[in-house]
Amino acid sequence: MLGSAAAVVVAFDPWALGQPGFWLSFMAVGLLMVADPAAGPPASAPSPVGPPARPAGGASRRVRWIDSCRRVLGSGAVAGLRAQGIATVGLAPLTLVFFQQISTVGFVANLLAVPVVTLLITPLVMAGALLPPLWGLADAVLAGLMAALQALAAWPAAVWHVAVAPAWALAAGLLGGAVAVMPLPWRLRLLGVPLMLPLLWPSVPRPAPGQFELVAVDVGQGTAVFVRTRAHLLVFDAGPAWGSGSDAGARVLLPLLRARGERRIDRLMLSHRDTDHTGGAGALLAGLPVRGLHTALEPGHPLREAPGGPAHQTCEAGQRWRWDGVDFEVLHPAPGRVDGAAAPARANTVSCVLRVASPQGSVLLTGDIEAAQEAALVQAWGPSLRSDVLLVPHHGSRTSSSEVFLEAVAPRIAVVQAGYRSRYGHPAPAVMRRYGARGIAVVRSDTCGAWTWPAGAYPTLGRCTRGEAPRYWHHRAEP
Repeated sequence: MLGSAAAVVVAFDPWALGQPGFWLSFMAVGLLMVADPAAGPPASAPSPVGPPARPAGGASRRVRWIDSCRRVLGSGAVAGLRAQGIATVGLAPLTLVFFQQISTVGFVANLLAVPVVTLLITPLVMAGALLPPLWGLADAVLAGLMAALQALAAWPAAVWHVAVAPAWALAAGLLGGAVAVMPLPWRLRLLGVPLMLPLLWPSVPRPAPGQFELVAVDVGQGTAVFVRTRAHLLVFDAGPAWGSGSDAGARVLLPLLRARGERRIDRLMLSHRDTDHTGGAGALLAGLPVRGLHTALEPGHPLREAPGGPAHQTCEAGQRWRWDGVDFEVLHPAPGRVDGAAAPARANTVSCVLRVASPQGSVLLTGDIEAAQEAALVQAWGPSLRSDVLLVPHHGSRTSSSEVFLEAVAPRIAVVQAGYRSRYGHPAPAVMRRYGARGIAVVRSDTCGAWTWPAGAYPTLGRCTRGEAPRYWHHRAEP
């Protein structure tokens, strides 16, 4: 019967097979069907000797009626608790597979919401067709329910996030969830617990000391880069904001960080105030613990002065630190340029420029500096600018990537983070010709997706997400 229903749904909507809701819904019903042990025939009680006893008056009838209601309500409550337990345990592995998270308050929320919606809200709404004032009462009950559910969701540990697990852990977790709710002896059900553990707490590989992993995230027209060492994470810029309540931090960066098993950001560096670099910063600050904020934001900027936020440090040339054998150094702007009385009106001119270096190689992260700042960097740092990987300044704008700068940096790989068919024309064809004339390989986020430089690898072994995991509708030319 369940299979027939699924076949009908798929016949009308073949895309349903790719939706998590399809699998969660049918799996929930299937688990309830499989986990419910077959009820045997009721045991027959011995017939009493003699004629049946007569009811002892109205009081006895009321007692029996109350006792019957109590038994019905009690059995219903037990059945409801059992159904919620089966759904919670059985669907937890599938939820982790699809969303890499599980609600720790879902069981309590369902125990509250199901009876309130079933016994109060739904009857009031239906009765409101005859007595419209009841709709106002239903609305008040719904508002109270939503307030209670929002209070549960606001609990700091309401959601447990995990990293993406390997395929073998996914399969073991799904099997463990099914075994745990099957009508089997408890000794066998307990075997499901160790099967689910690799899915609940997967092992996350980290770079060795002296190595780092770099991910240039695809956020469209904007910049966001992760630099992960053995025990530390730096996020350079936070991508764009697209509108009210929609930004790269909430839509791209937080899910990606959680899928990678990141529990905190050790340093969030915002190169300058433009919204294609800071648009997602608020979501990052709210979604993960951030130990330090390092920016070129002017005094008074909301992100810099947020109450209760992390300690702020202004980007200034000469700042250095070392994490797990990897060196970080700020090359621009000059001291006093951001916090000074004569702070420039054009934010690009004070973009943070960060160089990351280790025995593995080096990368230069440039923000939106332009030709004048590039010339100043060459004059101040000279050969120290040389890096294996260059984050192309200003998304490949015509005002950046000057000849003298490319000559000094001499990168092997240049990474452009720009939107597909950028309305700004990024990257400019003339700029791309300059890179091509020097034999510098160019990686573009609009065609590559996220670009990853694995720890301990040569930069030429960097990987494009769209090449490794293309969507099935993407055309792949035959070799």
